[in-house]
Amino acid sequence: MAAANDSLMPATAQESSDRQRLFARYFTGMLIDLLVLGLFDEYWDKVHVASFTVMVLAALLLQILLKATLAVEHVVANFFNARSGGFMKFMRFFCAWLVIFGSKFVILEALSMAFGDQVHFSGAFHGIITLIIVVVVMLIVEEIIVRFYRRLGPKADGAAATA
Repeated sequence: MAAANDSLMPATAQESSDRQRLFARYFTGMLIDLLVLGLFDEYWDKVHVASFTVMVLAALLLQILLKATLAVEHVVANFFNARSGGFMKFMRFFCAWLVIFGSKFVILEALSMAFGDQVHFSGAFHGIITLIIVVVVMLIVEEIIVRFYRRLGPKADGAAATA
């Protein structure tokens, strides 16, 4: 009878693999993007998403494109950081800004190509300002969740948490 009761118990804590951590990170990011996109769709008339299914797919596409943007920005930053001089420092920041800002146009076009009128951002500059606001909120919420998650973990100095 003890074996039957063991199957009802929660799984023991096991250290997760890098692939599991990567999946959890991107899955959580996609869910955060879904939440933010859904709230903007519901409460702001400048954001329109046709259905929940389209919203899930748009959140997935947004997550992929945002992570790709950050990867490209890091490659550009590393290129200029490897060189010395004031001009290279200026170029690092200018090119990073260019990649991050320019990516919003790519994201808007990718959403338009993938979903047509089912996902629509309206407002100034054909909706680019609206998209930037939505993306910035997504990134802020992701950062808040990551910081909260890290605070739940063990202390960095190894001291045990007190109850």
